[in-house]
Formats: sequence, structure tokens, C-alpha cells
Amino acid sequence: MAKKTLEQYLECPFHLAMSMLEGRWKFAILYVLSRQGTLRFKELERAIPGISTRMLTKELKHLQEHGIVDRTAYATVPPKVEYALTPIGESTAPVIEAISQWGESYIRSADTKQSAA
Repeated sequence: MAKKTLEQYLECPFHLAMSMLEGRWKFAILYVLSRQGTLRFKELERAIPGISTRMLTKELKHLQEHGIVDRTAYATVPPKVEYALTPIGESTAPVIEAISQWGESYIRSADTKQSAA
């Protein structure tokens, strides 16, 4: 199956959004940055249990390329790099919050079912 072009995705905003945010880790990165603000690479890595250094680098690069995350490198020794949400990245906050609320609701539902069993 051929990969869709950006022009094809622009015909459907839902598919465009899903292509920008697909994958296991992007929502975790957005969640942490939206809750904690600007973070250095290692701080971000520690805040996301289970993510590898390689995967965090890859996902941050993808989010950066699409203008969702901003990377600021400082000319210091040792090098200092910080990541933050751009205004477009910050606009995902309602989506992140809705997913978080759904997760809380699901936990309550699962707890209720386990208590009844």
C-alpha cells in the first residue's frame, strides 16, 4: 500500500492529525511537556517510563519536524538542550486532557467491575 502524501491527508483533518500523532510515545511526550513545561532531554526521558533513548530521540525529531515541539540548544559545556511545546503543540492540551479523563473513567469502571466480581 502506498504511503499517502501530505496533500492527500489535508483532505481529511482527522487522518492528518492521526498521522502527526501516531505511535505509542507521542501522546506520552505531549502529556509530560504539557504538564511539566520545558524539560531537558534526560528529564523528559525519566518522566516517561519504558521509553528508550533511541525512541525518544526519534519521536522528538518527528514532533519537531512538524512544529509541535521546539528544541532549544545552548552553547554550553556540557551541551544543554531543552524541549518545549510550540503554540501548535500547546493546542493539543484539550485532547490530552480528554484522553486523561477517559483513562480515569476507565479505571473507575474497571474497579467497579472488579469489586462486583
